[in-house]
Amino acid sequence: QVHLVESGGGSVQAGGSLTLSCAASGLTYSTRCMGWFRQAPGKEREGVAVMSTGRRGSTYYADSVKGRYTISQDNAKTTWYLQMNSLKPEDTAMYYCAAGSDWDCSKMAPVGYGFWGQGTQVTVSS
Repeated sequence: QVHLVESGGGSVQAGGSLTLSCAASGLTYSTRCMGWFRQAPGKEREGVAVMSTGRRGSTYYADSVKGRYTISQDNAKTTWYLQMNSLKPEDTAMYYCAAGSDWDCSKMAPVGYGFWGQGTQVTVSS
């Protein structure tokens, strides 16, 4: 059973930085994408950064975070990170780590992810 645990959320002023971590266990060969998603109150969950689990480790980002967010993994591929810089108030949301079997990680569609962490809150004040 896949188990994901996020950490690292918190409150920060606009322009600040945070790094989220996702500790993963139980991943199998069918896990093709590891992603970070977020959901703000009253809004749909959206993908912000995804990394393929293949050798290339291709990364994909939502337009709203390109150049500010970076997804990465440790060498053991058991922990994924989301480095968030130049944070804006509109980045405020609950952030989730997810594991998916989608063949196309670039889609960043929540429906392609079957396993989710409990979420960690990120609040950016102006």
